[in-house]
Amino acid sequence: MAEVQNTAAPTTAPAQGTRGGQRGGNNRGPRRDQAPQEPKQFEELVINIDRVSRVVKGGRRFRFKALVVVGDRKNKVGVGVAKGADVQVAVQKATDIAKKNLIVIPIVNETIPHDNEVKYSGARVLLKPAAPGTGIIAGGVVRSIIGVTGIRNLLSKSLNSTNKVNIAYATIEALRGLVPKEEWLGAEKAPKKATAKKAADKEEK
Repeated sequence: MAEVQNTAAPTTAPAQGTRGGQRGGNNRGPRRDQAPQEPKQFEELVINIDRVSRVVKGGRRFRFKALVVVGDRKNKVGVGVAKGADVQVAVQKATDIAKKNLIVIPIVNETIPHDNEVKYSGARVLLKPAAPGTGIIAGGVVRSIIGVTGIRNLLSKSLNSTNKVNIAYATIEALRGLVPKEEWLGAEKAPKKATAKKAADKEEK
């Protein structure tokens, strides 16, 4: 009868100083000091991503549409919408557009100086100042935009539309239409809502 030999390799303990051996035994060189990352000037927030299609010769062509808001949490904010072959490209394009269209908001005591209501392509957004400690009372898109502006207290209502892009632009136009308090403080009334609405309608065309 032929003898069956055991060909299994003998088990040996890992050598000291090698990976998987005793603790403290790896021979990695000294860690390089990592340069501290500079704080970003703007906070970027992706509000919505949609997949859109277009019928072309040979079938449908799918792309992505991104809605992005950027703000410095001080008094600047911008919104951008762009399409791309993939999500990353769409987001980058939208971010660049938002940074090119920044507006400056007149903030007074962490809120807005007066109420404002704007209609933009079917979406209507109302913004009202709020007392300290109120927080941001808004939902969805409006809350995302206000959250990167530096405003801490605000009341908001969105009406007539659920289209996120239209609501975003209506919110930006409402913020754009705000007038610094010192410019109307001596007047009998705060700036009229119709002024901001007319400006938004003109922008829409």
